Amino acid sequence: MAFESLKTRQAEMWGSAPWERVAETLAPLHNHLIEELFPQAGERWLDAATGTGAVAIRAARAGAEVIGLDLAPRLVETAKRLAAEEGLAIRFDVGDCEDLPYQDASFDVVASAVGVMFAPDHGAVARELARVCRPGGRLGLASWRPNPSYSAVFEPFRRPSEPGVGDPDEWGRREHVVGLLGDAFELTFVEGSHALQGESAEAIWRLFTTAHGAFKARVESLDARDRDQLHRAFVAYLEGYSADGGVSAPDDYLLVLGTRRPAPG
Repeated sequence: MAFESLKTRQAEMWGSAPWERVAETLAPLHNHLIEELFPQAGERWLDAATGTGAVAIRAARAGAEVIGLDLAPRLVETAKRLAAEEGLAIRFDVGDCEDLPYQDASFDVVASAVGVMFAPDHGAVARELARVCRPGGRLGLASWRPNPSYSAVFEPFRRPSEPGVGDPDEWGRREHVVGLLGDAFELTFVEGSHALQGESAEAIWRLFTTAHGAFKARVESLDARDRDQLHRAFVAYLEGYSADGGVSAPDDYLLVLGTRRPAPG
């Protein structure tokens, strides 16, 4: 498996915190993706990089036959619990979206909400999403659009990526996605508006440092001085978007919607 050591760390990192608390704040994004894909009873769905199952659960509520897959076993266990609490029969698998354990053309819909964008090999992900989606089937991806002001908060504390690891921000750029998926899918794009909201900047910091596994790991990797500097920079950035009764900072996304082209020949 390519990037095996990195993926092991990613699984531990994302599973180290109760992601479902952050997923609750992303409900408008999840709802938008579901509305665009319009799940139907009996359709076979794959929710790749499902996290704690927010999209999978929404599709299953509409009657779709859903499989959710994620690299992090702890997130999969949480997704199973949340689905069971609603009485939904969703299959959740631990697995790698760069090497999906499913047959060719086995899904009517393939989806991912701010999930597959974090896989290191973008080309491998794109090939696998296309492989498992049947001709005429639907694709729906939500990815964060690049936000230079937000990224600048973290730039002084950024560590070099492993050689060959793709930049997650690229999934929020249309030209990059066309290069990855345009041959396999007839694509359309929808720009979505989202806001990072909380009662205060400090409240958002506390949420992210306790419930967002990747954010938590980044903070914990810093020494005390850098951790304090990041804390102050993050809070100052969010306080620039103070609104009546709290904070509302732009956190926009790109929906990639597609129809699987027929197989060549």
